[in-house]
Order: sequence, then structure tokens, then C-alpha cells
Amino acid sequence: MDASELQAIGDTLVRVVTPDMKPKDLLKAVRKRHPDAKKRDIARAAFHAIIANADQDPGKSRNLQAFALAERTQQSE
Repeated sequence: MDASELQAIGDTLVRVVTPDMKPKDLLKAVRKRHPDAKKRDIARAAFHAIIANADQDPGKSRNLQAFALAERTQQSE
């Protein structure tokens, strides 16, 4: 996945994430806009979005961090 696709997925993540959103629901929302995105790419994009937006919206960054960590942990099992 190239950098522009990663950025686009990250932008989508920032737009759709909500405080009480479950990881499964977040994946579903992102895949509506990016149907070919793999779970791994979405988790990478979440980390990228955290870094890019941490100072602008700490709440969304925390939610994305929780999602990204949960997905990365799940993939390594």
C-alpha cells in the first residue's frame, strides 16, 4: 500500500471514529469507503493518523490508539 492510500485511510479513520466505537464497527465503516483495505493496512493507517492528529484532537487519537493496538495485538497471536 502506498503512502497516499495510507493517508486516505487515515483521514477516513479520523472522520468516522467515535468514543464508544468498537474495533469491528470501525473496520466496517472504513471498509465501506476503502473496500480493498486489509486489516493490517487499516491498523497502520490508524497509527499514522494518531501521529498526524495527536495535537489537534487528543480524544480521537486515544480512540484510534486503542483500535490500532487491539488490531496489532490480535494479528500477532
